[in-house]
Amino acid sequence: MSQLFRKKTVESILAESSKSQTSLHKTLGVRDLTGFGIAAIVGAGIFSTIGRASYEGGPAVVFLFLFTAIACAFTAFAYAEFASLVPVSGSAYTYSYVAFGELFAWVIGWALIMEYAIGNIVLAISWSDYFTTLLAGMGMHLPEWMTMDYFTAKAGFETITNQLAKGQTLDQLATSNFAQEIPKYLAFKNAPQIGFNLVVDLPALMITFLITALVYRGINETRKASNAMVVLKIAVVLLVIIVGAFYVNPDNWNPFAPNGISGVLAGVSSVFFAYIGFDAISTTAEECKNPKRDLPRGIFLSIIICTVLYILIALVITGIVHYSELNVGDPLAYVFDKVEDLRWLSGVVAISAVIAMASVFIVFQIGQPRIWMTMSRDGLLPKRFSRVHPKFKTPSFATIFTGFVVGFPILFTDLQLMVDACSIGTLFAFVLVCAAVIRMDGNPNAIRGSFKTPFVDAKIVMPLITVALVVLCFTTLKDDTKAFFGNAPQPMPVETFVSSLTTKELKDSYTTLSALTGGEINHLDDYLARLTPEEYKTTLQQLPVYEDKKMEKGWDVFKHKIPLYIFMVIYFGMIIRSFFKRTSFIPLAGMLCCFYMMAQLGLKNWFIFLIWLLIGLVVYFIYGYRHSKLKYKI
Repeated sequence: MSQLFRKKTVESILAESSKSQTSLHKTLGVRDLTGFGIAAIVGAGIFSTIGRASYEGGPAVVFLFLFTAIACAFTAFAYAEFASLVPVSGSAYTYSYVAFGELFAWVIGWALIMEYAIGNIVLAISWSDYFTTLLAGMGMHLPEWMTMDYFTAKAGFETITNQLAKGQTLDQLATSNFAQEIPKYLAFKNAPQIGFNLVVDLPALMITFLITALVYRGINETRKASNAMVVLKIAVVLLVIIVGAFYVNPDNWNPFAPNGISGVLAGVSSVFFAYIGFDAISTTAEECKNPKRDLPRGIFLSIIICTVLYILIALVITGIVHYSELNVGDPLAYVFDKVEDLRWLSGVVAISAVIAMASVFIVFQIGQPRIWMTMSRDGLLPKRFSRVHPKFKTPSFATIFTGFVVGFPILFTDLQLMVDACSIGTLFAFVLVCAAVIRMDGNPNAIRGSFKTPFVDAKIVMPLITVALVVLCFTTLKDDTKAFFGNAPQPMPVETFVSSLTTKELKDSYTTLSALTGGEINHLDDYLARLTPEEYKTTLQQLPVYEDKKMEKGWDVFKHKIPLYIFMVIYFGMIIRSFFKRTSFIPLAGMLCCFYMMAQLGLKNWFIFLIWLLIGLVVYFIYGYRHSKLKYKI
């Protein structure tokens, strides 16, 4: 049992690293690391999730960006401290090996696969959507069978075929809740036949191949490409801010917080995910000229710069149009398309979105092979994963393997499944890195790096914060608190509600909503998804649908709260710990903030994550445990 938690010492890691450091080119400085950080952070967040967050919180969403940046900074302190202490390519994997032992290190390494490899599957598919939309705007239309995966197309084909068998026509379905399934139906129907229907997301495969080839070619070439993309991205964002500022109407900022603090916090998860990726900087430690000095600087500079850009963009778009219009997938393009003088900016935004997604892809595709390389050096993966190309000085096999890990699932993977899997793995890694610093703080003999997180005594700060939170919950958030602990019935999730409707209920719902709104409603799920939580609850009560389909009750409500109850146990457990062991507030705040984000994710996300961890443990005991270089050291 003790060998499951066998640890590596900082001295042994540095000694092993020094023997291998000549294998990788040392070319990165503070500017390059900051560029990688910006490349990883300024992606889908600024082009997509900012719209939903602004819709829910109004102009006050700027405070949410600020609060989230502070939460990320807490985590960044932990990453910066370990990066200065153990400047090798393993990132959170190596940090956990030092603090908790091999089993935890393996779990973190396995979770990081979800962040980088699976995250890049999401990026590739999303990039493909942006790219095909951009081509369509230029008058070039790719066949549907070239723009999605096989199983998505097949599911859409079966759905539409069933409706056609009931006597519906495509024209009728195009103005119904099934409209979004028609492109999938056409993709499968019109696909070339080679023994099966050839449906393949060609743009996603193309970008995966090109970026994998670039990363394989060398860190110096990758650095130049990433820096060029970052410069272009920042230029476009600044152009949007400067030009858009002249069209801001201050009246649109009133009310500033239309849905109060609960409305602002409603977008906390999507805004947090706009920041993840700064940790990927730490995977390039062995290619830094001065990692102990430059890595912490690169991490913090990238977070600060991106926070300023996010806040300014939020102020501009909520100033140009009313926040209630921003619940769209492409908020920047939507905003500038609304203003006739600014429509030319919509095309610029579309192009920059494609570039932004590609630059995030590059950073993540750099990170994954270097973590696998480090795990291979420790014996937890086969030796070929640590193979370095003699000319390009990159982890050659691991890079190619990562390309296949990303590229192959694109052929048959549903995008939403990958989104669910990616986020929770990232947050789990953040939690353990912060916990590792807390553990070191409690050990006066622990070796520390050149960068050390300022110590703020948690036993003084945490009780004060707890009192403030309790007061907030029983005053401003009194109704929400009562509903949570009282297990009050909650509106059925939109997707579950719409899918449960019979044909008659669906038809009657359209008729009722059209009468209430004074206009024709074509897509029920889209319409309901755009409503605020209070508006959605009110609308459900007006629909002619059986009551049990409208509301969740009892266990169905309670089960979604289990992660948050676990968070509460950990929260108060850490407060008690702070009175008995030396505990620093900054890493503790990072750990609790990240775990809170995990608690906000649905049970489906947790289930996927636990299944993934179980698979990882099987792999570890079959190979890693038996081949570990620490096998005979306790």
